[in-house]
Amino acid sequence: MSEVKYNYKSLEDYLTSNPLTVDRCFDDGWGAKFPVKGIELNASVLFADITSFSKKTLDLNPIETLIYVNNFFSWISAEALMHSHGLIDKYIGDEIMVVFANEFGSEDHFIDALKTARMMMQYDALDFSPHIGIASGHVVIGYVGTPLKYNCSVFGLPVMLAARCTSVRSNCLKSIVFPESCWKSNYVFKDIFPSIKWYNSKNELYKESDSGWQKKEARSVELKNIGEKSIIEIICNTTHIPSISAPEIAKIYFSEFKKNSQYHGYNHND
Repeated sequence: MSEVKYNYKSLEDYLTSNPLTVDRCFDDGWGAKFPVKGIELNASVLFADITSFSKKTLDLNPIETLIYVNNFFSWISAEALMHSHGLIDKYIGDEIMVVFANEFGSEDHFIDALKTARMMMQYDALDFSPHIGIASGHVVIGYVGTPLKYNCSVFGLPVMLAARCTSVRSNCLKSIVFPESCWKSNYVFKDIFPSIKWYNSKNELYKESDSGWQKKEARSVELKNIGEKSIIEIICNTTHIPSISAPEIAKIYFSEFKKNSQYHGYNHND
């Protein structure tokens, strides 16, 4: 693969910087025209959503829920995606969808998606405990909508597979789920989920411990609207108990809004 020379900031950035592989205009049969424009490529799609979102936000008012969700997205974008080659497709409620491709800078887009998922779980300081699903394959990145209102998004079976994989429940709080077909025979688990190394003040290695991650044997599950699929789970048994929870932080921030007269909306009861 040729060296990636462009640092894309968004899917639209990628589309406007490259020649389209699909570029046609169709008639809807009633005289209205609609365009179909996009680029086909192989990619990996990652879905992540907050575990028990409804339960965790049950006692939050709408503004506090907005704070809570944006805290989650900000943390993922700043921590897990900062050093990856993933591009955020969209935010959907409490979900985030990220796309990885060699064209975006990856040497192996599935491995990059897997490493990003590990970062999302491993540095989850506020215990969002996201469900994460990944799938790879042929997709199209295209413009969706009309000339009056459009977005850029990704379409293809990997999108549906990744989303369905987030619904596979495990006995472990931290799990990454993907179709068995994504795991290649030459992959080395410890290269992707390395041991944790501890260094002293002189930057000397003095301790090395197991990562805590484990790849389980493939098993068949029934995925909604897809049918039976062989999937692999990568789980982590280590847990983190934060000193303050994300819902509590949302309540504190909302109180600060009111205290500093920065909130001029609905009169919520304390």
